[in-house]
Amino acid sequence: MTNIHSDKILILDFGSQYTQLIARRVREIGVYCELFPYDVDINFIKDFNPKGIILSGGPDTVTTDDSARAPQTVFDLGVPVLG
Repeated sequence: MTNIHSDKILILDFGSQYTQLIARRVREIGVYCELFPYDVDINFIKDFNPKGIILSGGPDTVTTDDSARAPQTVFDLGVPVLG
């Protein structure tokens, strides 16, 4: 029997109204996922050891300097990042 937690996806929530829907769709295809706020501690993300990360958008525009951003470390983990 396989461990459902071996291949897991981390969803970082930036405030999108669709975050729960994204998580449900991932789970419906049989992939374990958890969602956390976008500003979760980077050490937690490393310890979580996801096979991929989904950035769930938010209401802020990406063209302003003060909009929420994923830390560069997320992109340096060597896993696929969607969003």
